[in-house]
Amino acid sequence: MPESNKPLVTALVVSRNSKEELLQCLKAFFASADVPVDAVVVDNDSSDGSPAAVTDEFPQATVLVQSKNLGYGRAANVGLERCQGRFVLLLSPHVVLDPQCVGRLADLLLTRPDAGAVGPRLAMPDGRLDPDARRAFPIPSTLFYQTVGLSRLFPKSPRFGRHNMGHVPESEVHEMDAGSAACLMLRRSALDRVGFFDPRYFMFGEDLDLCYRLKLGGWKVFYLPAAKAVHRPEPAPRERERQISYEKHRAMWTYHFKHHSEDVSAFGNGLVWVQIWGRYVAEQARNTLKRGTREAT
Repeated sequence: MPESNKPLVTALVVSRNSKEELLQCLKAFFASADVPVDAVVVDNDSSDGSPAAVTDEFPQATVLVQSKNLGYGRAANVGLERCQGRFVLLLSPHVVLDPQCVGRLADLLLTRPDAGAVGPRLAMPDGRLDPDARRAFPIPSTLFYQTVGLSRLFPKSPRFGRHNMGHVPESEVHEMDAGSAACLMLRRSALDRVGFFDPRYFMFGEDLDLCYRLKLGGWKVFYLPAAKAVHRPEPAPRERERQISYEKHRAMWTYHFKHHSEDVSAFGNGLVWVQIWGRYVAEQARNTLKRGTREAT
């Protein structure tokens, strides 16, 4: 494609059995974009007719149908190969963009050549900030504070609330370690330097890992509250709760082992392992008790 015809922003959406949410997401994206855009949708083996629905309603979008569920990172990598934009907007089908969100994110990347990524004020349906919208990289101490509940008791503490950056006003533009792949705009040239998503993650942790590599490469990651979006995450089906919990905790260990284990003693790494998988066991026990209570009533 000639350079002059390339979009400024390509939205990359990985979706599985989220037809109605996906169509709403793409409608808001195309309606609100005030810069040249296109979209790439990677379908992870949906059974609800998502690919055909997208092709019918948005013929300008590229739809890549996978024969099995590749997980987020692998599917996103398939899509990244087809993204033509100078900037790539990672977008969950469960996110609806406000007007001007795309343009404002792109403006920051245009005016800050040192920025490798920028995320919006990603809110939950009740208006509260999505905790994953701005994060510090997880290290053993922050994992400990989350495990014992100090991060919940003192969310605005620079030490105990560090992971979700509660000590920084959410109304201010600021640097952060990582945003959320639910809505995060990336500079394509930065991606080409640091590489795509690590396929070792299946459905959690990929965005943290990518932002970590961007920062190692000298790029900055920004939070931009003037750009707004709403995240309506889908409740996990009861039959998949265990798998989702397992993948979440496996991603935590994968991230720690990859990026921080060399700086920690063998004993310290053992403590981190026990914390992560102890949390997993405790979560399964709580879920089992809840199911038992529901069935009893």
